[in-house]
Amino acid sequence: MSDPVVVRDARKVYAGEGAEVVALDGVSLTVKAGEMVALVGPSGCGKSTLLNLVGCVDLPSSGDVLVAGQNTRDLDDDALTLLRRDHVGTIFQFFNLLPALTVEANVGLPLVLQRVPPAEVAKRVALALEEVGITEKARVYPPQISGGQMQRVAIARAMVHDPAILLADEPTGNLDTQNGANVLRMLRALADRGQAILMATHSLEAAAICDRTIRMQDGRIVG
Repeated sequence: MSDPVVVRDARKVYAGEGAEVVALDGVSLTVKAGEMVALVGPSGCGKSTLLNLVGCVDLPSSGDVLVAGQNTRDLDDDALTLLRRDHVGTIFQFFNLLPALTVEANVGLPLVLQRVPPAEVAKRVALALEEVGITEKARVYPPQISGGQMQRVAIARAMVHDPAILLADEPTGNLDTQNGANVLRMLRALADRGQAILMATHSLEAAAICDRTIRMQDGRIVG
């Protein structure tokens, strides 16, 4: 079975005003099942660009990004969309929940997009909400719950379809210390059960619970 994420000598170059901007410059890494890896470094170092490549939102200018064994450079837009839908879960700093949908409807979105039968959606959503300890909020709307609770919902949504890789972009950056610690415990528990997690963070506490920390600077891995 292939590793959930393999990045080989990936470069990402954007056209700037009068000059090219190198966002990633020869990055290679592997994230194994059950491994939690932190990406750390200053703003603009390439963390978000790398997450976008692994999340099938963008393609490398050169090099290879393999997600669930598929090389993203070999896929057209439709195939990339399917790979992202079926094998990637993402947790954002600002939650990105849809305010007009209930908590349970937000969590079930990945399954609805996969055309999973409604009865199975309901079953898996209930299990995911129980996993993150927020079952009692299933029928309420995101604006009616706290930031910590919204991030729990976002975690449930990211994991409900059992993705190969779970990406977390500053998942504790908008939370207080206690809620941030709770979110990190949940992510660590997911990794201990076999989930592959790649997390971009400025938090020393978040990096400390990971199996490895990768330091980035100027688009390169420096440690």
